[in-house]
Amino acid sequence: MDVLTELTTTDFRPLDRRASELYLSAVAQVKPDALALPTPCADWTLHGLLRHQISQDQGFAAAARGEGDRLPAWNGGDLGDDPYAAARASADLVTRAFADVALDAELALPELGGRFPAALAISFHLVDLVVHAWDVAATLGVPWEPADDLVGAALNVAAIVPEESRGPGASFAPKLEPAGGASPGERLLTLLGREPSWR
Repeated sequence: MDVLTELTTTDFRPLDRRASELYLSAVAQVKPDALALPTPCADWTLHGLLRHQISQDQGFAAAARGEGDRLPAWNGGDLGDDPYAAARASADLVTRAFADVALDAELALPELGGRFPAALAISFHLVDLVVHAWDVAATLGVPWEPADDLVGAALNVAAIVPEESRGPGASFAPKLEPAGGASPGERLLTLLGREPSWR
């Protein structure tokens, strides 16, 4: 089975929920004075990165409800006074929305330039969470320890991220060359333009 067929026929919802917990475990360690710190995403402070993920959660939830073609649905993230509570609320929102969608339903993802089967869209959300969990962890200097199956699934998704969706303002940068003997997690990071040694 080729990678794209696997991604469009797999139910990623259980893995996506675990990816949410991985991400939220990193966000739970964010203190208010850390929000202005730079992150591995050159365009975003930690505040901007957290706001981006909340916006993504809300956008994917809207897409699962059949409302993804409304661009404002993808950029309304707000941290409020409690970034963790806001992140948890948006994670719960998208989890509920994904639970109600048929895996072969077509979801509008305007940031990616089209409509995609829900199974594939959920895999996109999963890779966002796994890698943004590293972004938060690297910013704070805390461990990032995703399970092997999360990394494996994210690697398959990362392999199909097109070059035109990478660059300034995007979630992912152009891919980097992994070091010899790189772990699967390090290969995932470099595939999505992250430098694993970033501090």
